Order: sequence, then structure tokens, then C-alpha cells
Amino acid sequence: MQDYPAFFRSYPGSFPIFERLLGVIAEMGVAKLRVMKSQIVFSRARDFAWVWVPAQYLRRPGLAPLVLTLAFQYRHPSSRWKQIVEPRPGHFVHHLELFAAEDLDEEALGWLREAWDQAI
Repeated sequence: MQDYPAFFRSYPGSFPIFERLLGVIAEMGVAKLRVMKSQIVFSRARDFAWVWVPAQYLRRPGLAPLVLTLAFQYRHPSSRWKQIVEPRPGHFVHHLELFAAEDLDEEALGWLREAWDQAI
């Protein structure tokens, strides 16, 4: 296992949320985890989820401790997404702010499962 705790050393409030996400993904099956300088990437045959800490880039109050990023071939209509961008036609990147482990509720886990299923 890669050294993901080091990624969160300066952001201890983000780690419990990440641990919950890590557990959920482990229940889905085998996924690769890559710790990069700016994010942690989960993949199967393709990348399917990215997590990052907004405080690495921004200094302002009220930031979410962690952001989960998922990509779909369509723009999902939920108002829960902080931002949705279309970097290329038919590829929509969705950013979900996670303020607590409980934000990984059934709806969010359904989106994660959809991204997981598309990554084969």
C-alpha cells in the first residue's frame, strides 16, 4: 500500500473522510491507488475516482476537507455537485465536496459505483 497517510499529514481533518472512501472502494473490489503530489487516484482498467484537498491550493474559511472527483459521459443533474466541467466533448468531470464521512451517503456511493462500473 502506498503512503497515503503522508498525503494527509498537513490535513488531518481530511483523513477520516478518505478512510471511509477507501473502505467503500475496498468493498467494491480490487482497485489500484496512486498517491500523487496533488491528488490520490483510484483506478481499475481506467481511472475512476480522484480525491484532493482544496486547502492545498486555496486559503479561505469554509473549504471542504476533501473533494471527490468522478467523471461521466453526461452532466449529472444533482445540485450536490460543487462544479461540473466538460474538458472535452462528452466527458464531464464532477466535483463533490465532502465535509464529513457521512457525506458519502447512498446517493454519493451510487455515483461512485457508476464510475467504478465504467472503469473496466
